[in-house]
Amino acid sequence: MTATTYQPGEIQGLIQINASKCKGCDACKKFCPTNAIEGASGAAHSINQDKCLGCAQCLVNCPFSAIEETHSALETVIKKLADKNTTVVAIPAPSVRVAIGEEFGLGTGSLVTGKMYGAMNKAGFRIFDCNFAADLTIMEEGSEFIHRLHANVKGEPNAGALPQFTSCCPGWVRYLETNYPSLLPNLSTAKSPQQMAGAVAKTYGAKVYDMQPEKIFTVSVMPCTAKKVEASRPEFNSAWKYHKEQGSSAAEYQDIDAVLTTRELAQLFRLLDIDLANTPEYQGDSLFSEYTGAGTIFGVTGGVMEAALRTAYKVLTGTEMAKLEFEPVRGLEGVKEASVTLFDTSLSQNVTVNVAVVHDMGNNIEPVLRDVMAGTSKYHFIEVMNCAGGCVNGGGQPIEGTGSSWLGNL
Repeated sequence: MTATTYQPGEIQGLIQINASKCKGCDACKKFCPTNAIEGASGAAHSINQDKCLGCAQCLVNCPFSAIEETHSALETVIKKLADKNTTVVAIPAPSVRVAIGEEFGLGTGSLVTGKMYGAMNKAGFRIFDCNFAADLTIMEEGSEFIHRLHANVKGEPNAGALPQFTSCCPGWVRYLETNYPSLLPNLSTAKSPQQMAGAVAKTYGAKVYDMQPEKIFTVSVMPCTAKKVEASRPEFNSAWKYHKEQGSSAAEYQDIDAVLTTRELAQLFRLLDIDLANTPEYQGDSLFSEYTGAGTIFGVTGGVMEAALRTAYKVLTGTEMAKLEFEPVRGLEGVKEASVTLFDTSLSQNVTVNVAVVHDMGNNIEPVLRDVMAGTSKYHFIEVMNCAGGCVNGGGQPIEGTGSSWLGNL
């Protein structure tokens, strides 16, 4: 494995083990996708940061709360909310709207979108639902796949590598960068929904909010700790670059200024004395609160692929899929696969598209990648999610029985 190369400004060492609490039970090792946990059984463990993806699966599965995050933007976000000269934009991910309810005593699996919006509005956030950006991702990733597919069928030069990998999971992207860099051409060039949302909020959104982009503070709320690392990557400042080209002299800023996990959002509400369970529902404050069901299913394994297939089918055939629920890519098998045969109006021929969905990456991705490396893969499009079950089981989600107390005194 090659060493991880961090760029200036990028978060490093996000997940750490508190040696005084670690019992050396090895539970964390079972959930680490990269074997980054080091130390003998019975002795305090440590994390090899060159291997760590920042996914925090070790953290949420540690029975002794010995694993901790080293970076929280919670205090900064609260200060920005109190600043009357700043527009603070919340960007909640699909699975947050279900998990956040558990932190306030609502039933497991309860959909609390309206209450979450209401609590965010009470806290002072404007709302840019990440589902809106997920819809953008579907269009971008689906269009890119269609372009690659057509170019390969026609034998065009520089057609783009197949199979195409999805690019919305930061743990997966980091894994590919550090373990299989030769396969990076297979990775979709589309940004993740989080990063699309940040860029849109500070470009088109600046007109919607009637604010200077440097006065907009974007806060994504994610089920995933690795999103903090993704947001800190220095290349994700496209809004600043755009405005600079238009003549802006503002100091450099990131597309996403801060990332809160689902647990941290609950902590923020408590610190602001907001009880989500008793908060009236709210519908949002702009078109950025509008989205489709395709964006919503991004939060579970197979959701990205299902949404992309719907889009590709519509574009290639000119008609909707007879049944929008594409069940072959649903479920919790480690690797799911499906084939779709359709009449491609552009090529004037039937085309069969083979797709695969991989989650619980540490246990399932290697055989898939070996086939791609060997040139024997039968797939054209592959979705990969690091966490078992997808984002719904991310490392930033509530931990049963803790009430987010692991955050300590922030």
